[in-house]
Amino acid sequence: MSSSPSLEAVAVNTKDMDSAKHIEEAQGQGWTAEEEKKLVRKIDMFLMPTIFLMYLLSYMDRTNIGNAKIAGMADDLHLTSGQYSIALVVFFIGYVVFEPPSNMILVRTRPPVYLSTIMGIWGMLTMVMAAIHDFKHLVVLRVLIGVVEAAFAPGILMIISSWYKREEQSKRFGIYICAAILSGAFGGIIAGAITGGLEGAHGIRGWRWLFIVEGAATVGWAFFAGFLLLDFPAQCRYMNEREKYIAITRLQEGGVTTRTEDTPKMSKKQVFKTVLTDWRLIGFVIGYMVIVGSSTLSYFYPTLVKGLGYTSTVQAQYMTVPIYAVAFVCTAISAYFCDRIPKHRGLVIASWLTFSLITSILVCCIYNFTARYVLLVLMAAGLWASNAISLSYASASFGDMEPEVRAIALATVNALGNLAQIYGAYLFPSDDAPKYLMGFGVISGMLGVGVFTYLFMHYMLRKKEGLGFWRN
Repeated sequence: MSSSPSLEAVAVNTKDMDSAKHIEEAQGQGWTAEEEKKLVRKIDMFLMPTIFLMYLLSYMDRTNIGNAKIAGMADDLHLTSGQYSIALVVFFIGYVVFEPPSNMILVRTRPPVYLSTIMGIWGMLTMVMAAIHDFKHLVVLRVLIGVVEAAFAPGILMIISSWYKREEQSKRFGIYICAAILSGAFGGIIAGAITGGLEGAHGIRGWRWLFIVEGAATVGWAFFAGFLLLDFPAQCRYMNEREKYIAITRLQEGGVTTRTEDTPKMSKKQVFKTVLTDWRLIGFVIGYMVIVGSSTLSYFYPTLVKGLGYTSTVQAQYMTVPIYAVAFVCTAISAYFCDRIPKHRGLVIASWLTFSLITSILVCCIYNFTARYVLLVLMAAGLWASNAISLSYASASFGDMEPEVRAIALATVNALGNLAQIYGAYLFPSDDAPKYLMGFGVISGMLGVGVFTYLFMHYMLRKKEGLGFWRN
């Protein structure tokens, strides 16, 4: 049986003053373990499938340019290797700049309406990609999609941290990242089917059909997400007052800082100052930049696999599927067990990055096609598993921040981390084929920095909590 904190400790993330009064009436004398389990299952039922499909489609829309490139887009638009890299980079300019401001909007609005709307917009822009006829059209649309999609990832991170306790987050972030992994796998299958099966249908090239079909799917799910995605706990229409009370107070008891009804909201200037002066932000930004920068490899999977000896474009797309399949399994297992050892997430991340570092070095030394393909599969598994755990590690560590500060801190980690994708887009130029030594060499260096960073963060956070390096 859990104790019941006062109302002032539980009215969080809400502009509806009346909801706090209803919650007070429902608080009673705590709750049972069975009530909490039932609530968590209900939260999972609404949030996880909705977020999973949203991110799956988001990542598919973001990375389908790689499949479109080898399916004829580069030839039709007369793209050079440098121009293709520019098309990748411009997406992240708007994406990075607009993430923190977007989360400031999110905490003052209703997430279901805000996030489903921006999802519908980027889906429509993806469909418009089918109409491009030159490099300039490609760049303009990639910029616009980046600006719109900037709201999504930090918004989802904030929602997860607003519903789940610290020791519950790794599994949920694992599910979130697994959506991106499966989108890569399904992206290869769908790209192969569409570009091969619809090539020339109604006089339209296969790569153009790829943008039309995937963009339409995004718009369709955006409509349903507007009804299914959960709001912040105190505003959620799918929860009764008793469930709202339990949802809010259990987070407070779990060490997640919550706003009180009487506390004035922090100004934007105060929020950004608090975020930028917190030492934890620097460590998590550097660590996430390493992971994201190394993971730009995913944009080149079709190109890299084709360079390993698969001359058929469709076959090259299908051969990317095992890369994501193994990554999915490793990420799911790691995320599940990290909730059992939440104090050692930093060590788990450092271990996976060390594993990927070893495979990356071996890729630079081994030129056998089959061996390199196996190493590429293993390397991707370590990077994806690290990505999922790093987000839950940051979210849990920022739990003691005010909600507005936590929203900006998470958005800043995600935004600055994604800056790495700008230089990552230039790591695998076509004239380096088929060995791509520069790309794998740079990634090896970044992974070395990542190992050191997460070991350091583990040590510092353990020291802050007054715990030893290994002690629970």
